[in-house]
Amino acid sequence: MPPRQAPEREFIALNNLKDNPGATHSIKRVGRGIGSGLGKTSGRGHKGQKARAGRSPRLGFEGGQTPLRLRIPKRGFRNPHSRTYRPINLDMLQQWVDDGRLPTDRTITMKDLRDSNCVGRKMGWGVKLLARGAQHIKAPLHLEVSQVSDVAKAAIEGAGGSVTKVYYNKLGLRALLKPDWFAAKGRLLPRSARPPPKLERRFDRIGALPPNTELPQQRQAAAGAAST
Repeated sequence: MPPRQAPEREFIALNNLKDNPGATHSIKRVGRGIGSGLGKTSGRGHKGQKARAGRSPRLGFEGGQTPLRLRIPKRGFRNPHSRTYRPINLDMLQQWVDDGRLPTDRTITMKDLRDSNCVGRKMGWGVKLLARGAQHIKAPLHLEVSQVSDVAKAAIEGAGGSVTKVYYNKLGLRALLKPDWFAAKGRLLPRSARPPPKLERRFDRIGALPPNTELPQQRQAAAGAAST
């Protein structure tokens, strides 16, 4: 059998330049007589709101009847007083410690977690410590976070560490994470705010500004020396 020959290619030249089929079309010429199909009323029909010039009903308007968005019943509920926290698990925390990205000779604050990229930028009302990877905790870590689960707290304390739940409002959390912003504006750090009465039992104490990063043993020794 003779070999198949490839079809000849048509080279583009100035005399064969053209648009793709369907790329262009003729404009709609309205009001050009009965025979054109778009004469007299120009395709708008007879009378009514749609035949008038300048009609612009608002989005969702259905001619005066109850619109669909009001006919359908509401479902669900969003609590305006809810608080969201940035989660962090113990396995990631131990990995960051093993890589030397978190200090172990002082208390780890939420600013340390943010600066080391252990948690994301959006933190809501703070950081919540969860218990995934609790079996990997080896180092005695001392942390200050907003919330902690019971299993995670037991795992930290079992390794010789401690977890303190501190309260910061939105302004206080911003001052904790970005104290340089206040200094650049020539402003002092805000005073630490107290939690609402309904939330006082969820926290151990009010977060300090700037935070005290001493270990609990050092704090107890300093308190004992001050009392004597």
